[in-house]
Amino acid sequence: MSQQLPSMPLVAHLRELRSRVIRMLLALVICFTVLWFFASDLYLYLARPLTSLLEPIGGAELIAIGVASPFLVPLKLTLVLAFLLCLPYLLHQFWGFIAPGMYQNEQKLAIPLLLSSLILFYCGIAFSYFLVLPLIFGFFTSVIPAGILLMPDINNHLNFSLKIMFAFGVAFEIPVATYLLIASKAVSRQTLASKRPYVFVGCFAIGMMITPPDVFSQSLLAIPMYLLFELGLIFSRWWLKDDAHPTEDSGE
Repeated sequence: MSQQLPSMPLVAHLRELRSRVIRMLLALVICFTVLWFFASDLYLYLARPLTSLLEPIGGAELIAIGVASPFLVPLKLTLVLAFLLCLPYLLHQFWGFIAPGMYQNEQKLAIPLLLSSLILFYCGIAFSYFLVLPLIFGFFTSVIPAGILLMPDINNHLNFSLKIMFAFGVAFEIPVATYLLIASKAVSRQTLASKRPYVFVGCFAIGMMITPPDVFSQSLLAIPMYLLFELGLIFSRWWLKDDAHPTEDSGE
């Protein structure tokens, strides 16, 4: 028999929601205020994968085309970093609001999924910063025509770097998404496994839309995405024993 969930008046729900939103905003403001004192150093650290490659070719200085860019670019980076650092606390507050309305078995499933999603998201960002961005910037700086001095704009560099980092952060959620599809019986593991060629092509299509228009950059996103899809299949095989639908043939 299903567990009876506790009920709360609508006004009580709204008050709790307001309280948690205020706590989340305060956490973001405090984190942003602390990081703002190091905004310039944080941007220089973010730009290190590029500036380390510009030094040998005599273009170590980044430039600011916009008049307000020297202020707005560090501001934007600080806001993003404050959000990333506060993300565990924000999810904790969100979880505290929705958890009372969930059954116990749903909570047992949701908690490890939330934790694994958070960890994988951070791993994707770290993977892009320490491995992907140096490789992409290394490729672009190696094909500069003779007589051309590369002097990137700080705003373009920030937008490009954040786009790549968040793309990899989201891509690293593929194992969790694959697991949820199989656990929810939306599709069986055998059916997903039989669609490997389509998934492989789809990963390159997504990489083509997100990364710069060259095969090298697309492969840096598409190949990890496909490997993460396979990882999701492996996890589902370990943790979900009865995922096959009786009407479907095995595709493995």
